[in-house]
Amino acid sequence: MRLVIQRVTSASVSIDGNIHSSIERGLLVLAAVEHGDTEADARWLSDKLTAMRIFDDDAGVMNLSVRDVAGEVLCVSQFTLTASTRKGNRPSYIRAAAPPVSQPLYMQFCDMVSHNLGRPVATGVFGADMQVSLVNDGPVTIIIDSHLRE
Repeated sequence: MRLVIQRVTSASVSIDGNIHSSIERGLLVLAAVEHGDTEADARWLSDKLTAMRIFDDDAGVMNLSVRDVAGEVLCVSQFTLTASTRKGNRPSYIRAAAPPVSQPLYMQFCDMVSHNLGRPVATGVFGADMQVSLVNDGPVTIIIDSHLRE
């Protein structure tokens, strides 16, 4: 699994011009499931995401997690994070897991994050054409790949 994490002051997902989900201070997470990803990948990423110290403490040092600051999380599925751009000019998404595999694992990941936070996680709609708006705070943007954890 691959995540793009953005620290935000606000973020929202709209579908057909209507806001589906929105958050205030917290993390916007774009998530992709690849072939071979398992519950163990989702667990590792959910634990890492909710413990990652990327919010400022009173001294202005990134020393607090989204849990520490009672932040919110908006998680959006985005298969294009699996893009391979090695050949030609058209990205290949061959590494993306098929929806019957990726959708349940994405939802499981969101449930794990929710459990770690002790509150619901806002989501997009799997497979929908969504418009994502955000105000990146910092800016802070981090990419994590569960395949690169060792």
